[in-house]
Amino acid sequence: MPQISEPITSRITALRKQLDYHNYLYYVLDAPEISDAEYDTLFRQLQELERQHPELDSSLSPTHRIGGAVARGFKPVTHSLPMLSLNNAFSEDEVAAFDQRVSEALGNAKTEYAVEPKFDGLAISLLYINGEFVSGATRGDGDTGEDVSANLRTVRAIPLRLFTEHPPERLEVRGEVVMLKRDFETLNAKQLALEGKPFANPRNAAAGSLRQLNPAITAKRRLHFFAYGIGQCTGWQLPLTHAEIMNQLATWHFPVTDMRQVVTGIDGLLSFYHRTAALRAQLPFDIDGVVYKVNVITQQQKLGFVSRAPRFALAHKFPAEEASTCLVSIEIQVGRTGALTPVAHLEPVVVGGVTVTHATLHNADEIQRKNLKIGDWVIVRRAGDVIPEIVSVVLSRRPIDAQDFVMPKRCPVCGSHVVRLPGEAIARCTGGLFCPAQRKQALWHFASRRAMYIDGLGDKLIEQLVDRGLVHDPADLYTLTATQLEVLPRMGEKSARNIVTAIAHSRQTTLARLVYALGIRHVGEQTAKDLAQQFGSLSMLMSADEPALLAIPDVGPAVACAVREFFAEVHNRTVIDKLLAAGISYPAPTAEKHMGLAGKTFVLTGSLTGMSRDQARAAIEAYGGKVVGSVSKNTDYVVTGDAPGSKLQQAHAFNITVLDETQYLKLLEQASGEFNA
Repeated sequence: MPQISEPITSRITALRKQLDYHNYLYYVLDAPEISDAEYDTLFRQLQELERQHPELDSSLSPTHRIGGAVARGFKPVTHSLPMLSLNNAFSEDEVAAFDQRVSEALGNAKTEYAVEPKFDGLAISLLYINGEFVSGATRGDGDTGEDVSANLRTVRAIPLRLFTEHPPERLEVRGEVVMLKRDFETLNAKQLALEGKPFANPRNAAAGSLRQLNPAITAKRRLHFFAYGIGQCTGWQLPLTHAEIMNQLATWHFPVTDMRQVVTGIDGLLSFYHRTAALRAQLPFDIDGVVYKVNVITQQQKLGFVSRAPRFALAHKFPAEEASTCLVSIEIQVGRTGALTPVAHLEPVVVGGVTVTHATLHNADEIQRKNLKIGDWVIVRRAGDVIPEIVSVVLSRRPIDAQDFVMPKRCPVCGSHVVRLPGEAIARCTGGLFCPAQRKQALWHFASRRAMYIDGLGDKLIEQLVDRGLVHDPADLYTLTATQLEVLPRMGEKSARNIVTAIAHSRQTTLARLVYALGIRHVGEQTAKDLAQQFGSLSMLMSADEPALLAIPDVGPAVACAVREFFAEVHNRTVIDKLLAAGISYPAPTAEKHMGLAGKTFVLTGSLTGMSRDQARAAIEAYGGKVVGSVSKNTDYVVTGDAPGSKLQQAHAFNITVLDETQYLKLLEQASGEFNA
């Protein structure tokens, strides 16, 4: 087998990390940092590299995913049939290639397609039992979504009962929640009147509105819905074509687009695309392309699926709108996690109907790749995206005094050293415990359940403490008094005392929790436990050199570098000294360790009756075992409780030993017996 060069493996790793990060921002937080076009470019780069080097492909790659993770605050729902994404086309040649593949596979001279606009909203699934709406969920990661049933009931476009006397026994309707342009403008006008932050676009407004924990807020947002297909259906005979399915949905009183058509061959596809593009600006809702689907259902079934998308369908995306302007300067923004992001300051220019003055540049590599200099004339693109992007530089108009950009070596906010860890494209401030830009995030992480666990110290209270200048770093929490807290909004005398008590209790912790609470880049819970077990004290860990860190299993160069850089920053060491002076302590390491499960890897799924998930994890780790979040061929046991998820099926697929709660407890007894023997 030919050797793969390090730059290729590093590029694939970096692309996967970038895409995972932006999937999280887009699907979970509804706060994307890059444009759809930029995401598509990264995605296609990774696809091409994996195609060229199949030996480097991985089931964990974003190219095998269909979205993002389930957001906090809503119950997870497993889709009866996966909600797949669509492959994208950006040129007529790609559409022609799609049509050729389909026609050759089906043996057709010309294939019949159902075509419709591609809505720019939030994909959802609606479940009807005997004709009545039962529940609804977002797409989530394609297999598991978020239960937003209460909010969907407030969307008046969604029928709560099918308009028929003979409904299917079980019907899953799939579609898109959107916000009409007029309702979006009304909503933003209200936001501005209340001195609130306006939404960036209708898609973000729709997604944010549907994920409100209070359905009353959703009801005021005037969301709309368009059905575009059917998932699972029992007790009713499906029509023979997609077009007939859409007609039936309309008969049941589901909103469906009146722009849908049936066309034949490549000429029909491209004609519909150009007609729809010409109408785009006049439509009452946002679209970002059109969708082509093979019309005959049996032909769809024959074509089947690839790993993340159906072979019988394609999304043909519209090109982004562009304009040219001058790059006046490049400013540095420091994010909540310490990431330094260069932002272009532009001469104001109207792009896609919006005046643009700034554009993200992502990182120094991106600036170098695009050959950007301060003073350049650049092409800016925006097509309903949240943040505009610079597409390219107009070299023919480059001024002679154009200046190179240099990433600062010190954080512009706190002055701490800036580092770029191996394999990462992002430069970061190392003053995680000290930097004002990272202050709120650092405090939230420090107080979180799996770190120091300061019960009641949530993000809203942290915001007040920081904004009022009461807390500048985690050590300041231990100087707070009930008198200081009880005068804060929504904080009475009893609540203030409870917070102070919780802070006091957190002084007694474990070394692993304390290390995790520091928020060191790449150091998660398990790595924190490994570091604590290896070094035994914070002082030993702080003085450990890179070879000592690399000697720990699962600690690679990126983790070792991050640990060393964190403790090398004087600001962080100052805060740690303050924490220890405030009384933070942990028990000394013991010589004896229960290691009956040493080397064994566990996955937990479902709800156990005799203990919580955290207690089960702690018991396994007490005997030397390791608990991970996903099933792989390296997993030794999958422990199942009530209502296990897809991990149980994965365990059977990998032929992994499955333990119920009784068997799990017996294994713990055996592990203890092995130790005591």
